[in-house]
Amino acid sequence: MTRTVVANISLSLDGRVNGAGGDYDMSWIVPHAITEGARDHMIRVTGAATTALLGRKNYEGFGGFWPAVADDENAAPQDRAFSRWLNETEKVVFSTTLTEAPWQNSRIADGEPADVVKQLRDTGGGDIIVLASSSVIRALLAADEVDRLSITLDPELVGGGARLFEDGLPATSWKLTDSTPTESGALCLLYDRVRS
Repeated sequence: MTRTVVANISLSLDGRVNGAGGDYDMSWIVPHAITEGARDHMIRVTGAATTALLGRKNYEGFGGFWPAVADDENAAPQDRAFSRWLNETEKVVFSTTLTEAPWQNSRIADGEPADVVKQLRDTGGGDIIVLASSSVIRALLAADEVDRLSITLDPELVGGGARLFEDGLPATSWKLTDSTPTESGALCLLYDRVRS
């Protein structure tokens, strides 16, 4: 049984992964990420995964926040569950600058995302999920190595910033398999790749 590769990300209505201020201009995502619906969606899409793929920025950002949430009695139950899952799952980090990956169960990838995913597909395990790392998702889309898109579509027009879907990606077809609105008006969407 081949492993399913899931790309999980939040997008604005104008297709952005961040705002005009650059990589860390993501405050518009927060109100939509902390709803019960969005938290439930995150648990749903990560639950079957045993490997998480991260770019350096997300690895460092996630690693600075999530490890301690598992034991935070004031955190939302879904956030505690997500933190436990993140701590326990295999984390593969794509970076040309990191020399060590101190978060438990982490390793730095040796190779391009598509090559690493092909190797991971041949090993046993659950889903392989890319957590919000747009550069990794773009590389896998370019190589047609994504089986499922998990998009939280936030009702925001941010007017600038990086797009997820850039010109030049191969044409592919997708089937909507789930659509769940959240309390903030965001839509949690799951699309599965249609392969002929």
